[in-house]
Amino acid sequence: MNTLNIRPLAAEDLIAAKAVVDSTGLFPGEMLHDMTAAYLGADSGDELWFVASRNDAVIGLVYCAPERLTDRTWNLLLIAVLDTEQGKGVGSRLTAHLETALSNRRERLLLVETSALPEFDRTRAVYRKLGYVEVARIPAFYAAGEDKVVFWKMLTG
Repeated sequence: MNTLNIRPLAAEDLIAAKAVVDSTGLFPGEMLHDMTAAYLGADSGDELWFVASRNDAVIGLVYCAPERLTDRTWNLLLIAVLDTEQGKGVGSRLTAHLETALSNRRERLLLVETSALPEFDRTRAVYRKLGYVEVARIPAFYAAGEDKVVFWKMLTG
């Protein structure tokens, strides 16, 4: 069976999740252990982590957390799909799953922040295709010459 399954991240997924992140070359995978520590520990907080797997192999992951001092606003902070699985709808399915989970919790809106560098052109195009609207660009945010692009999507009325 070649079905895509999406489920919450488990501790035993970390090695495979790091390999997914490393395959993209756009995010340092060694940061995953620290990033997931609270979620996988006794205090999971409000963070949401999901993995996509096919034939029990992790091929994608998504991470989202609430924005402090806001009314039900969340920020998609990480999404990654194994390089050999990109372009097959895995990222779109992960995003849809996350949106459904947030909507079921009656959360209000979701922000996505990404780089304006050319290597993120495809990423920004996917967000637009999924109904996200670019609402801001912050010049030189990540580094000199690297702007931050903010996308927005309403989840509930």
